[in-house]
Amino acid sequence: MAMKVYGDGMSACVARVLLCLHEKETEFELVPVDLFACHHKLPSFLSMNPFGQVPVLQDDDLTLFESRAITAYIADKHKDKGTDLTRHADAKETAIVKLWSEVESHHFNPAVSAVIHQLIVVPLQGEKSPDAAIVEENLEKLGKVLDVYEERLGKTKYLAGDSYTLADLHHVPYIYYFMKTSHAGLVNDRPNVKAWWEDLCSRPAFLKVSPGLTIAPVTN
Repeated sequence: MAMKVYGDGMSACVARVLLCLHEKETEFELVPVDLFACHHKLPSFLSMNPFGQVPVLQDDDLTLFESRAITAYIADKHKDKGTDLTRHADAKETAIVKLWSEVESHHFNPAVSAVIHQLIVVPLQGEKSPDAAIVEENLEKLGKVLDVYEERLGKTKYLAGDSYTLADLHHVPYIYYFMKTSHAGLVNDRPNVKAWWEDLCSRPAFLKVSPGLTIAPVTN
């Protein structure tokens, strides 16, 4: 039985899981969850994820939430299929993948997600305008992270070495949305980061996922 992913393809976190499934050449079913109608807050959904957030993965009797936990599970279960996203044959290479995955989670994501929240989610809620101070504060944080990436990517093709891994994949949906904003220069002005991004967004797996990333940011 194919894995089931509950969510909406426009969600960056859902797209992260879909991207992993495509990289692993694994069959799955996307079960739509209407976020605008708050179906992720219904009791039936909360029984799968008590935090009321997408995505949720069901694989037979296993239910998982949190996108990075899901991608780690998929990459491990299907380690011999598709792209080797964890470098599982070498403990040291695997450790480097985990290291840069932690960097994404703890340094990159908080900054970029705060910017995207202000420029995309807040306008969708229709209650207020983006907070320019929050945007600027997190653009500064993001720039410092990308400076580290620029140096790292001057030494290796990808963050964890010369192979594409989860450490790169986890960045893709949020960078895609970020590049639609007027702040894309933070990526484009760093040659190594720009080349890395152009590589990531040209992968066949992402070309299958990107049509679902349909939300446009406001001008800011």
